[in-house]
This record gives sequence, C-alpha cells and structure tokens, in this order.
Amino acid sequence: MKSRHGSLELLNDPVAQKLLVSNNPAHLAYNWIDGTPRVIPIWFYWNGTELVMGSPPGAPKIQSLQDGSKAAVCIDDKAWPYKVLYLRGTVQVEWVNGIAPEYALAAERYLGEEAGKGWVEQVKTMTDRMFRVAFKPDWVSISDFETRFPSAVEKALTGG
Repeated sequence: MKSRHGSLELLNDPVAQKLLVSNNPAHLAYNWIDGTPRVIPIWFYWNGTELVMGSPPGAPKIQSLQDGSKAAVCIDDKAWPYKVLYLRGTVQVEWVNGIAPEYALAAERYLGEEAGKGWVEQVKTMTDRMFRVAFKPDWVSISDFETRFPSAVEKALTGG
C-alpha cells in the first residue's frame, strides 16, 4: 500500500496524467506578503515539465510570487473515490506582452475551443500584458483513496 510520496516519477502515473490534462482547476497555495498562507483556484496548462498559469495585472498573487518562490498545487477530481495530485515546487514568473500562450491553451481546454478563443479575445480587450507563472514540481504525491491514501491514513492502516 505504501506510495512513493515525493517522487517525481509519480508525474507519469495514470492518475497524475489524467488530472494534469483535466478541466479541473488547480488550487495554488502560496504565502502572502505578510507571511500568511493563501490558496486560490486557477486554470493551468501542463507543458510536460511545468504547470503554467496566467494572470492579469492587479491580481493579488502578483504582489507575492517572485522568481524562486516556493508554492504548492493540488489538483483533484469531483467523483468518489477521489483522485488527488499534490505538488510542491518553485515558481518562475515573468510579464509577457499580450496573452500567455499557455493561458490561451488552458482557456480552450476549460471552455472548449470556440468559447476558449472567445474568452481570450475578450481578455485581450482588458489588458495588453499578462503575468505568467511557471510552477516546476520538485515533490509529488497522489491519493486515489483505493490503494494510495494521505500519509497519516496509510500509517494508521499499516499500523505504522
């Protein structure tokens, strides 16, 4: 029953692969400028090595996230038995002119091709630049609530 909590190899697991291309929002956790934790739902695009997220100017996370900031991401599904992908890692941030390409790809995945393109066109009228956040995992875990559980539950089940 023991899972390999922490192993990047888990990114290749079918549960992880399914969640990384799903239209479920990610939940991005980071520390606010006063040190208190924040978590937000956010669209993402998985490019094979990073989760890439976009944000317009003025979003609160822009004040906190800097190159090298540590963050955590959780992606889960909505049906029992729940599947959950837990990620910890580091972000790289930059301003891009126009719309971040990964944001446009995420919009199409979440809304469908036509509606996604329409949304991106609307966003272009609101801003001429976007904050691009590339999150690179360095720790991965999966709970599927069938064979892999959160570590405390695994410990209790195995008597450890």
